[in-house]
Formats: sequence, structure tokens, C-alpha cells
Amino acid sequence: QLQLQESGGGLVQPGGSLKLSCVASGSTLEDYAIGWFRQVPGKEREGLSCFNPRDGSVYYRDSVKGRFTISRDNAKTTMYLQMDDLKPEDSGVYYCAAEGARRIYTVRSMCVVSPPEYWGHGTQVTVSS
Repeated sequence: QLQLQESGGGLVQPGGSLKLSCVASGSTLEDYAIGWFRQVPGKEREGLSCFNPRDGSVYYRDSVKGRFTISRDNAKTTMYLQMDDLKPEDSGVYYCAAEGARRIYTVRSMCVVSPPEYWGHGTQVTVSS
């Protein structure tokens, strides 16, 4: 059973950077599509970025394009979200997630339409001066 655990959240000033990590246990991430999601109180959870290693396809939500970068380490045990030029509206609880790579339709569908099966517990990111 795949388990995920995020780390790296915290308080950062506008314009700053943070790098979130998500460590997998119980399995490597080799056969999983991965993604990062954000939840803000009173709003629906939104998919920020998803990646499918089977074809290398990547999806970014428009609001984070050019500022956020999803990646995975060579050992395929940890995924990352590099966040640059952070804005106050980026604040929220960030979750990593994964789904069997063969089970997703597209990375966009994973991020926007069909929530993945495996989730971390979340890490808080606050962007404020």
C-alpha cells in the first residue's frame, strides 16, 4: 500500500520560494502518476500540477505556470514541488497525491477531473509579509 508524506511547508514572504517534498513508502513511485493539490478553506481542492512518467506529460494549472515545477528524484521515492515567486493567493494546505500510471486518462484529468487514489496528509504554506 503506497503511503505519502509531505514536508517543507511554512511561512514565506511574497516573491519568495519554497520547495515541498513528498516521500513515498510501501512502494516506489515508479509506476505512479504524481500530482500536487492545494486546499483553501471555503474553496474546492484544486490540482496544481500532475506528471505521468509513462509518457512524460505534465500539467500545470494556469495560475502556477512558470512559477511552480513538479519533479521526482531518480530513486523514484520522493516527489517535489518547487514554488517560486510566491503570492499570497498561493497560501493553503498542499497535498501530494498519486495514482497508478496506467489508470489515468491524461495528466489534466488527474489534476482536474478524477482525484487520485493515494494522498498525503498535507503541509501548510502561508505567503504573507
